[in-house]
Amino acid sequence: MDEHDAPLPNIPAESATTGDYGRTDFGGHGNVSKNDARVLAYDECDAGNAAISVVMASEAVSSHIGATLLSIQNDLYDLAADLMQPTDSQEPAQARIVPGHTERLERAIEHFSQDAEDLSGMILPGGTLAAALLYQARATVRRAERAVWAAVEEFPDNVNAECARYLNRLSSLLFVLGRVANAEHGDVMWVPEASVRPVDPDPEIVED
Repeated sequence: MDEHDAPLPNIPAESATTGDYGRTDFGGHGNVSKNDARVLAYDECDAGNAAISVVMASEAVSSHIGATLLSIQNDLYDLAADLMQPTDSQEPAQARIVPGHTERLERAIEHFSQDAEDLSGMILPGGTLAAALLYQARATVRRAERAVWAAVEEFPDNVNAECARYLNRLSSLLFVLGRVANAEHGDVMWVPEASVRPVDPDPEIVED
C-alpha cells in the first residue's frame, strides 16, 4: 500500500510493485508519477501536518493553542482529500477547502495577535520550545504552500487554488502563535551583522 492511500478512506490501495517503479495511484488523478506536482504538494502538506503534531506532542503550548492546532490538523486532512480529487471530476471529493476554512484562520490570527506585542524588527526562530517548534512548523507549511502553487500552475483546471491560500494564512497564524509562545520572555530579535561587528574593547562607562 502506498502512503498516499493510507490517510483517507475509500481510496483503492496500490500494489507495492507499482510503487517500486515510481508510480502511485493518486486518488481521482489515477496512476501518476511520484514526482507529479500534485503528489509532491500532497506530501509537503502531510509534512506540515506532521510538524504540527510534534508541536502538540511536546505539550509546551496552552490548551487553547492546542485546540486550535487540532482543528487545523483536521483542516489539513480536508486539504489532502481536496488535492486527491480533481476539481473538474464528476466524482465528488470527500472534502474541499472553501473560503470559510481560510476565513477561520484569519479570525484566529486576529484573536491571537492580541496576545503578542507590537512587532518591531525581524524575529529569529527561537526562544521557548513551543515557539521553536511553531516556527519550524511554519517553515514546513510555507514549503507546502509553494508546492501547492506549483501544482495549481501546472494543473490549473483540477487543483483547488484555495488550498494554497489556506496554507498561506496558516503560515501567518503559526508565526503569530510562535510570538505568543514567547510572550513572557520576549521575541528573539535579529541583529544585523552581529557576528562580525567590532566589539568595543573599552566601552565608555557612564556615571550617574
